[in-house]
Amino acid sequence: MTPTTSTTLASATPSISWIGVADALGGVFLLLAAALCLTSAVGLLRLPDLYSRMHAASKPQALGMLVMLVGLGLTMRQELDVGMMALIAVFQLLTIPVSAHLLARAKYREVIGAQEQGTGWQAPGATATGTPDGEDRR
Repeated sequence: MTPTTSTTLASATPSISWIGVADALGGVFLLLAAALCLTSAVGLLRLPDLYSRMHAASKPQALGMLVMLVGLGLTMRQELDVGMMALIAVFQLLTIPVSAHLLARAKYREVIGAQEQGTGWQAPGATATGTPDGEDRR
């Protein structure tokens, strides 16, 4: 084999570009994030009560946001952009549980206030005293 033939064969083999790999992984992460956000939206529309909807709004949405930021970080690769995305992730992870907790607390206070005032809200299967077996547990 002559030296010119071996260099021709070596240059014909494809080389892996890490930029191309990062772009491909970023695209995969962005598609996965879109699927998670779609799952969250479908859960908000299809689930029956507030607590189930809160779970659908917070869990897959937070994971989808993190996966989306990872995908954007892989495709953008600028230090300033990645730092900004890290800050976005931290603030979102701090505020998503707080908003879910505030919604649950508001609903709980609405239900307790209605029960104390006797305006008629009762859990399914509850008797006039508030428990299924009729026992007052206050």
